[in-house]
Amino acid sequence: MPMISKLMSCRILAVALTCLGSAQTAVAELRVFACEPEWGALVLELVPDALVTSATHAGQDPHHIEARPSLIAAMRRADLAVCTGASLEAGWLPTLQSRASNPAVHDGRPGMFFASEHTTLIDADPSADRSKGDVHPEGNPHFHLDPGRLLEVARALGARIGEIRPAAAAAVQERLKGFEAQWNARVDRWREDAAPLRGRRVVVQHTAFAYLLGFLSMEASADLEPLPGLPPTVAHLQSVLESIGEQAPVAILQTTYQRPQPGEWLAQRSGLPLLRVPSTVTEAPETDTLAELYDSIIAQLLRVAQR
Repeated sequence: MPMISKLMSCRILAVALTCLGSAQTAVAELRVFACEPEWGALVLELVPDALVTSATHAGQDPHHIEARPSLIAAMRRADLAVCTGASLEAGWLPTLQSRASNPAVHDGRPGMFFASEHTTLIDADPSADRSKGDVHPEGNPHFHLDPGRLLEVARALGARIGEIRPAAAAAVQERLKGFEAQWNARVDRWREDAAPLRGRRVVVQHTAFAYLLGFLSMEASADLEPLPGLPPTVAHLQSVLESIGEQAPVAILQTTYQRPQPGEWLAQRSGLPLLRVPSTVTEAPETDTLAELYDSIIAQLLRVAQR
């Protein structure tokens, strides 16, 4: 009898180790196509060993990229594609999906995850057309810079990964629980640190930072673009310059993928500091995670506000 008990124990242990190994393998072999770097970073928070390919980087406008052969190949291999949605990738994602011929990442399949479907967007306008500029009828798609909305997406993404990798579901939920606790603690700290920014104004270009400004209780006093997506004109920049006195903005805020010349033009004539910051995670150590991205942008805004 002791011999049988010992044998059964060994078998139970072997089965347990096999299951554990299977769960780890399921996570490690998860191949993810991220349309933007923020979603690749979020996947790695939940599945650190995932194999992630990002279609864009911080120096690119995510509205407009080329469907390169390397991206087609990456999407062909993907188990999961994570994209913003809300028409942000409408100009190139359908081409990638078609040419990749990977049914797993077609719209409506579990392997195709649109983050915008799991939160609410600001500035939705179903009647919007091209006469209003490069607008998105579903709403502003740059919501990853709102920490509350990002957390909503993280929860939905964790559930989706568990759906397509059931053996890893428990491990992913455990990672999500830890991420959520740390993220909420950071949100409290960001609110406290950013208190001096409340009510302050900045001149912006496009609506890339609208959600972050809302979180920080800041305002956009003017936009370098006459309409969303339209290049700044000298006449429009002159009108922005004339409005600066009464608006009293603390800085001009641009993303690193936008042309610097309009911001430089206004900075030279107004004396305002020009902040060119990434609107998504980068490969640089100071902004290569979502938390560090928030840290960096808020710190730079505080520096110019305290001038």
